[in-house]
Amino acid sequence: MTSFKTRFLFMIILLVGGVARAQQADSLTRWQMNADGSITWNIDKRLPHSDHIEMSGEKISTVLRYGVTASGAFTLERTLVWPMLRSAPNKTRNHLSRIVDWDIIKTIHVNDKPMTDEKVKEINLNGTMTVKSTLKPGLECTRTFFPSHTLPAFLETYALKNTSNKLMYVEIPEYQNTYYTDSAKGIYGKYTVVIKSQGGGSFRLDTGKTVSFSALLYAFKQGEDFSAIDIENERKTRLGHVQQWWNNLVLETPDPMLNRAFAFAKLRASESIYRTKGGLMHGPGGTAYYAAIWANDQAEYIGPFFPFLGYATGNEASLNAYMHFARFMNADYKPIPSSIIAEGDGIWHGAKDRGDGAMIAYGAGRFALAMGDKKIAEQLWPLIEWTLEYCRRKINSKGVVASDSDELENRFPAGDANLCTSSLYYDALRSAVYLGKELGKPRTQLDTYNSQAEKMKAAIEKHFGATVEGFPTYRYYEGNDVLRAWICMPLTVDIFDRKAGTIRALFSPRLWTADGLATQAGDKTFWDRATLYALRGVFAADEKEKALKFLQYYSNRRLLGPHVPYPVEAYPEGGQRHLSAESGLYCRIYTEGLFGMRPTGLRSFRITPHLPVEWSTMALNKVHAFGKNFDVKVTREKAKIRISVTAEGRSVYNKIVGEGETAEVKL
Repeated sequence: MTSFKTRFLFMIILLVGGVARAQQADSLTRWQMNADGSITWNIDKRLPHSDHIEMSGEKISTVLRYGVTASGAFTLERTLVWPMLRSAPNKTRNHLSRIVDWDIIKTIHVNDKPMTDEKVKEINLNGTMTVKSTLKPGLECTRTFFPSHTLPAFLETYALKNTSNKLMYVEIPEYQNTYYTDSAKGIYGKYTVVIKSQGGGSFRLDTGKTVSFSALLYAFKQGEDFSAIDIENERKTRLGHVQQWWNNLVLETPDPMLNRAFAFAKLRASESIYRTKGGLMHGPGGTAYYAAIWANDQAEYIGPFFPFLGYATGNEASLNAYMHFARFMNADYKPIPSSIIAEGDGIWHGAKDRGDGAMIAYGAGRFALAMGDKKIAEQLWPLIEWTLEYCRRKINSKGVVASDSDELENRFPAGDANLCTSSLYYDALRSAVYLGKELGKPRTQLDTYNSQAEKMKAAIEKHFGATVEGFPTYRYYEGNDVLRAWICMPLTVDIFDRKAGTIRALFSPRLWTADGLATQAGDKTFWDRATLYALRGVFAADEKEKALKFLQYYSNRRLLGPHVPYPVEAYPEGGQRHLSAESGLYCRIYTEGLFGMRPTGLRSFRITPHLPVEWSTMALNKVHAFGKNFDVKVTREKAKIRISVTAEGRSVYNKIVGEGETAEVKL
């Protein structure tokens, strides 16, 4: 009876909590979705409000800190970062950066007077930012902001339209400031920063007419010249890439908000790739992390995702990251650095071994399988072998993998062996077996990997399995007696022995907060990466109804709420920066969680769709993985599920399976 009462009470708490979350989501929603794929904040009386968004290209990244004041005026501060303009000493964050709060609109005179009383009407996001407002004495102002895709330039266009019934005389100043850095401090000598406007002058503006002008903010090394930038061409190029990302790996569900959040996550995941002297490098961003790679962000989080998107630049950057880590393999099995920085010229290993070997083995195995390219797989196999052997040598007397810290780098305790590292190592062993078969590796080697995986799975249960705060789940490390967000990790690698207690703990008031999972029960700190892993794992565990409700709440908050439109890194650290690999993790909720796709070969994958009860169908179209371009459609047929896979116009799988059953697809 006590057990029944406990379960009943928990169901009531979840129900009430779900209603409260829905109400809170509605009250915090500021943005709306548009038919063209963009989102818009139509300004209402809830002012003042401010936000920030990162926008990136191959040679520049910019964080726009923007807002609308209580009086309705637009505010903007730009933090501009040029990742490859390095400074001495050549450490992670030593790139050229400038903060610019210049507002050319305030310098314009109309009929011999400054414009006044600005009222912002709307702000639109679609890979660019467009702001529309009105100003006295009767003008409509349109500002658009975006980075160049290939140049070290941030670009802005402006348009003033006369909406009055009177002729106006408009004076737009020509503005240019040029800054020169100290050549002794620059790795490449002196850098030049230019902030300028173009298209200024004096204009007679009749009723209904518009005058347009622009601004450019760019920086360069000696000998370079970016004075002739075609801003309109750069805008079209930027939007062309956005459409490319949006038009591949297309999610179709009955929930338009989830489809849109997925589209925006693809954008942020893909734009943050930098063309360094060490090759293409995907970078987290956040004004801090560029022209460098990390074993978690690049190898573990984003690498396994890019093959599904089919973004060649992303695939090249991921392969480049794995090969950079491979440079540090050694006969003594000393740890690979956590981060390779400064365009490949330096390393960071400040938290010592964070379980980086397991992160790299896990990501490289899944990436190689999903790429479906035997040459790439052979290229990565030595790194996978080495990192697996490194992890094996780190197994302690309890049978789990020891490490000095984890990906949170001692911000929270992780003991001398944590659940995350051992879970990643377990999954990496399974990937190695699949990949090794494709490459014709010795049966004895693959049998050994299989045996090691089974032993690790048993050790995870024996060592980490525990009742924590009344929930039959996992302790994160030996001695841990407080719930941690990373108890979700076994679910993401198909270890479901403790799924019921773990899912209850994840969604309990002890861990779930308004912003997803708290890193540790009772703490205000959250890192989105844990929430994103958890949602993927709960879908994988076939608790799709619970997962869907929390995914909808989280997605609405990130896409349409107070801080948009992407998943974030953390809070309070970083102030919810839009680090890009988290957006890759968001997309993997769908590919690996909702659709349950797991690479099993260079031309094969396992799929275990988790179609929510209230949905009749869902699809992933234009999937670019396993060497093919294919569509996946899942449809409910009475009490069963039809899985249809069409590759390049040919049906390769079309069968009915039971709820929660797994299908093996060969392309």
